[in-house]
Amino acid sequence: MKKILSTLVICVAFLSTGVLQAQETERELTREEKKKMQAKLDSLLFEEAKQALNDKAFTLEADKVVFKYGQMAYVNSNTNFVSVDGEKAVVQVAFNIPVSGPNGLGGVTVDGSVSSYEVKEDKKGNLRLTMNVMGAGISARVEIGMMKGSNQASVEIFPNFNSNRLTLNGVLLPLHKSTVFKGRSF
Repeated sequence: MKKILSTLVICVAFLSTGVLQAQETERELTREEKKKMQAKLDSLLFEEAKQALNDKAFTLEADKVVFKYGQMAYVNSNTNFVSVDGEKAVVQVAFNIPVSGPNGLGGVTVDGSVSSYEVKEDKKGNLRLTMNVMGAGISARVEIGMMKGSNQASVEIFPNFNSNRLTLNGVLLPLHKSTVFKGRSF
């Protein structure tokens, strides 16, 4: 009886060790596969964003604002964006403050016309868009940079009549995939 019991215990120990090792290797493969799948997804999002830039139909939804001297604020991406639809552009910033602001959201919304629209791709595949936006409430040069392999982008807004530069960081999406809420504009 003792021999059967000890043999059974040894068999169970070997089986459980084998199962644990199989689970660990499976977990590692899953992580590698997840990384590969994420890389493929990022690449597809990059191509989609690149096409949207070339079509002049995109929205950069920002979740972080960086001010002139480096102060940062995390913001809602639905109310902080730069959008281009053909020859028209919208720039909106809205901060999470109790004051409603001119746009009703705690910030400013300005509409303008796009000119000098130029998309460049460097040797590494990174994209750089430069354009001018002119309207009743805005006269600025806007530069958008997007690294190859991701739709993460950064937009810098350089006003023409003062030095209050503003940088928005977020994701660049085609216009039809955007979920922004536009406030009252000037």
